[in-house]
Amino acid sequence: MKYIGAHVSVSGGIENSPVNAYKIGANAFALFTKNQQQWIAKPLTGESIRLFKENCAKYNFQPEYILPHDSYLINLGHPEEEGINKSRAAFLDEMQRCEQLGLKLLNFHPGSYLNKITIEECLNRIAESINIVLDKTKGVTAVIENTAGQGSNAGNEFRHLQYIIDKVEDKSRVGVCLDTCHTFTAGYDLLNEYDKVFKEFDEQVGFKYLRGIHLNDSKKEVGSHVDRHASLGQGFLGLDPFKKMMKDPRFDNMPIILETPDDTLWKEEIALLRSFE
Repeated sequence: MKYIGAHVSVSGGIENSPVNAYKIGANAFALFTKNQQQWIAKPLTGESIRLFKENCAKYNFQPEYILPHDSYLINLGHPEEEGINKSRAAFLDEMQRCEQLGLKLLNFHPGSYLNKITIEECLNRIAESINIVLDKTKGVTAVIENTAGQGSNAGNEFRHLQYIIDKVEDKSRVGVCLDTCHTFTAGYDLLNEYDKVFKEFDEQVGFKYLRGIHLNDSKKEVGSHVDRHASLGQGFLGLDPFKKMMKDPRFDNMPIILETPDDTLWKEEIALLRSFE
């Protein structure tokens, strides 16, 4: 079964996110548990936590199909001590928020080397960061999102993801989220080489680690290393790869999340994806 949704708003309180997901016909969703552009946020209130869980139950959203995203400020591969310590503290707070909400996954961008250290040193720092935070939390899986490789971002090659996973001590609590736009602009041609791309992913990372999908078309061409999402069918990917994914059992039973730029189309896009199943 496919679990499809979008990254919905938490305006007015985190407890509103399941309601917003329900309104667009979703059976999965993503959210920020705090302001994604701030390092520190107020703790979640007991009332918000209670209402969030009540609304998830009311609208039949299961924790396995909710994919929260951490703050964009966090860089777990930061080359400098102040930056990495700040990022690790913020990531721990994000994981603890997931624990409070009864969620099982936390999606994050792996990190950037900022042209100050090597890719390998950055990947080592990311893995060390994950180990530190997993050791201080329980029940939440750290889900590494692949990147387009824009600027000094690590994680654009499948081998980067496997490198990190290899160094994570508790492999039961680490996974991967593939973003279709990032995958395409990183150089993996999902449009013309669908089978080859996912064969390579399975060989280098393994579908056993796949915990979620960000389903986005791309405003930029394959291999451009530019992260610009497009609405479905309005970019260089078109609809063919998404039709294949909806029929592909390898993407069953995980959150498939739209991050397409026009939120007024989400309900329509979810219905379109379901028509491909």
